[in-house]
Amino acid sequence: MILNIPLAWLQLSRQKARFLVALAGIAFVAVLMFMQIGFQDALYASATKLHRNLQGDLFIISAQYKSLTSNQSFPRWRLYQALGVDGVESVSPLYMQFAKLKNPINGLKFPLYVIGFDPVRSVFKSPDVQQSYKLLQNPRIVLFDRAARPEFGAIAQDFEQGKNVNVEIFSYTALVGYKVKIGGLFTLGPSFGVDGNLIVSSSTFLRIFQDRSVQNIDIGLITLKPDADPKKVLATLSASLPKDVMVVTRNDFITFEKNYWTLRTPIGFVFNLMVIMGFVVGVIVVYQILYSNISTHLAEYATLKAMGFKNKYLLNVVFQQALILASLGYIPGFAISIALYDVAKNATKLPVIMSSDKAAIVLISAIIMCLTSGFLSTKKLRNVDPADIF
Repeated sequence: MILNIPLAWLQLSRQKARFLVALAGIAFVAVLMFMQIGFQDALYASATKLHRNLQGDLFIISAQYKSLTSNQSFPRWRLYQALGVDGVESVSPLYMQFAKLKNPINGLKFPLYVIGFDPVRSVFKSPDVQQSYKLLQNPRIVLFDRAARPEFGAIAQDFEQGKNVNVEIFSYTALVGYKVKIGGLFTLGPSFGVDGNLIVSSSTFLRIFQDRSVQNIDIGLITLKPDADPKKVLATLSASLPKDVMVVTRNDFITFEKNYWTLRTPIGFVFNLMVIMGFVVGVIVVYQILYSNISTHLAEYATLKAMGFKNKYLLNVVFQQALILASLGYIPGFAISIALYDVAKNATKLPVIMSSDKAAIVLISAIIMCLTSGFLSTKKLRNVDPADIF
């Protein structure tokens, strides 16, 4: 009969104040893990958004490539060499570099990322760019990132209201800016290394950055023929091109960027460390809760042991409590995290978005965390002797 009594639940809910405090502690740990994982995912998603938005089957990058925002150019001639390989249909050069945009309202200059290409065809998947890229054939026309951070001013809002928006772009070495007109908008958004983006033609790019040579490009986009074997073309290009460049797939290109932020920057290390620390803090919090509960009911556990109940049954009670705490503490943590994600997204313009993957990861982590705490807290229970209690 006693086996049918929900002993784990009755013990937890008997002292309601302690139970609510325990759930609040676990909810806090869940929120902490959600926020760390959310920002870490936003880091990778924002850093690789341009990679996913580029048209191309293969990509040529410098052998010294580190990240998208670290300038590592290579000779444009490598693209023409690639064009001679069987299976390659077309190639496109991409120029990228930081500049400063002068806020048209307060005159302050803020860094943004300038991306230049030859506007004979769009190299972006974005429908906005595909519809308006021909405007870039005018060297005074540029496309502005509507998702850029607000320090650049109300550029996107003014353009959408039908106003003529003119801005001034400065290279880091120039004393005089290059005046351009906003001809259209697109959505790319900021990242941890970029506050906003500007798309221009290659000729406009070279007017802004007068110290750049047209022969030095940052990324080469390769489009293959429909019947070409990507693996075979990749192997041929890798073998035939000089060692100052690498030919990579889109997935490899994205992996390069993720590895840079994960392994080569402090922020990647900090995010990983904070996720681990959140898990450790959760284990400690739940351990204290369960250990305190066991200590409070040690006489009752000893009585059950004297009645013939084995350690297995008593340990199951503790593990049931751990699962109850994990499940009930997760629910408010999940709800609070959804609200905080919206706040963080609006404040930072980063893609801090709740997903089923994050929800599952935190739930599983919470369960493992609580079960680990349950195991650590049962040492005293395993060693309890009814004769010592009574």
